[in-house]
This record gives sequence, structure tokens and C-alpha cells, in this order.
Amino acid sequence: MSFLISDAWAQIGGEGGGGLLSLAPLVIIFVLFYFLLIRPQQKRAKQHKEMVASIKKGDDVATNGGLLGKVVDLDDNFVSLEIAKGVNVKVQRPSIAQMIPKGAADST
Repeated sequence: MSFLISDAWAQIGGEGGGGLLSLAPLVIIFVLFYFLLIRPQQKRAKQHKEMVASIKKGDDVATNGGLLGKVVDLDDNFVSLEIAKGVNVKVQRPSIAQMIPKGAADST
């Protein structure tokens, strides 16, 4: 019957450091995830936080919902945007996606 099933031979004199070496792929994967996913996301979040903190009256901004407007009033948590003549909308500060060039909100 040995011609159908090969005999299993035990490993003789194996290395003792195999346990630590088997963790190497896991560590490499974590390092790759950190540099390719986690670190860039933290950098973007930091830039967004700095941009939101630097908003002042008169800036033109775009929100996450796609509204373009000029900042007319702001406090610690909310920003009032003028999206058309006489039409003001109050949005939360973190919902500001980006600052746009001056006058871009007026041309639409």
C-alpha cells in the first residue's frame, strides 16, 4: 500500500527559532498597512482639522454636501454660509470639505 500513500517522516533536528520567524510576515503586513493606509489617513485628518480651524469670515468654502458659499458668521461649532443673496445656511464646522478660490461661490 505504500505505493499509493507516501510515508510520513518526522523532521529530525528542527530549528528552535521557528516561532519568532513565523511572526515576521504578520509584522511586515502591519508595517505595510501603517505606511500605506494609517499614516496617510492621519495626515489628511490633521490637514482637515487645521483647515477647519483657520476658517474666517469672507472665505469661500465647499461643504461635504456640495454647497458652495461664503462664510458670514462662525462660532466654535457652527459656520453660517451665504449660498445666495439673503440665503444663509448654518452648517457644522467639520462638514466643511475644502476652501475654494475667492469669488468661485459668487459665479455659480
